[in-house]
Amino acid sequence: KKYMTDVNNRNDTEKVLLVAVELPGAGEKTERSLEELSRLTETAGGEVVDTLVQARPTLHSIHYLGKGKLQTLKNLCEELGVETVIFDDELDPGQAKAVQKILGDGLKVLDRSALILDIFQQHARTREAKTQVALARAEYLLPRLTRQWTHLERQAGGIGGARRGPGETQIEIDRRLLRDQIKKLKKELEKIALQRSTQRKFRHEFFNVALVGYTNAGKSTLMNTLTDAGVDVEDQLFKTLDTTVRKMTMPNGREVYLSDTVGFIQKLPHQLVASFRSTLKEAESADLLIKLVDISDPDFRRHLATIDRVLKDFEIPEKRFLTAFNKADRVPESMNVTLVKREYPDAVWISAKEAIGLSRLIKEIQSRMDENTIIRTVDIPHQAGDIIAALHEHTRILSQSHEEDVTRFTLQADRDIWAYLTKKFHLKGE
Repeated sequence: KKYMTDVNNRNDTEKVLLVAVELPGAGEKTERSLEELSRLTETAGGEVVDTLVQARPTLHSIHYLGKGKLQTLKNLCEELGVETVIFDDELDPGQAKAVQKILGDGLKVLDRSALILDIFQQHARTREAKTQVALARAEYLLPRLTRQWTHLERQAGGIGGARRGPGETQIEIDRRLLRDQIKKLKKELEKIALQRSTQRKFRHEFFNVALVGYTNAGKSTLMNTLTDAGVDVEDQLFKTLDTTVRKMTMPNGREVYLSDTVGFIQKLPHQLVASFRSTLKEAESADLLIKLVDISDPDFRRHLATIDRVLKDFEIPEKRFLTAFNKADRVPESMNVTLVKREYPDAVWISAKEAIGLSRLIKEIQSRMDENTIIRTVDIPHQAGDIIAALHEHTRILSQSHEEDVTRFTLQADRDIWAYLTKKFHLKGE
């Protein structure tokens, strides 16, 4: 079998048919979701040749579609020479088994979650991202290990070839090995998370800004424009999985750390949210989170809602958010811009690619920094060279005067940095 995500087979594009259920009143939502699924399929290397939508009051608990519609689907696939069928919702293990049984082993059955996991596997570059994706895939595969639905089995990593225990079937061996793999991957991620935590402690001395947003909203482009970071930019979904952190100098001379995090998407597999939690910690620990939204997309409100839903678990105060509408130069004529601006009065409108509106965005970042700034006067003994050096490195010295035994500094610093310095050097300022 060939797999959509096998790099060696990318020239042999798989023919794919997309399947969805349209629930009552969800016509436009279903259409948008299928458009997104089509883009995901193209990103993974597939060619969408047709779609099949069934209007139903609910998803069929056993077959997802009605049984008769599944037979229609099978006939359509044979007629079009389709190799892969992708369902727009996550199929539970029972549904997956029932669907595969009716469609037959000649067709590969995927759901949206499996497709997203496959794309993540393609784009993972660092050890952390590869480990996170491997864990998410293993946890997704575990309840689905059956002879009827094993399209991910070959990519699960190291399954098979183990010595069989007393009375164990092959499926039981695979499950045991997969559970062992999950334990190993979780331990590996714990080590990486510890390293990340250490890096964050160092950056805690500075003002930290995190870019969060829907996939393909332009986070990497904005980061490159602001910092010349050289982050890979391409018009593909989930091109950036690995968190990039770069230093940026503000107009007032102060430095901030800017991080670019993994993109969000509707119906993001919960296994991925869990395994990428350490990556999203970059956002949780940031002083300011910029929610970047592609304002040229008619579905931008749903994208914004998806961002909010994922970040809700982190309990981040609202005052730490700033909304930026990117691709403002490509707003469709049908959009009532005045109405949208009234709806989102605090949003900053920019174009990262064309460098439009960035001065206002930088001004907003600087304003948030100033809100987090305090002015203190502190006396430091002349011989305390390490403390004086730390003040020069981490604060802005407004004035200094030399007294008999001490140097009196009036300085400006971020609240967090001042707390760090007072704790480290036992400082007392007025």
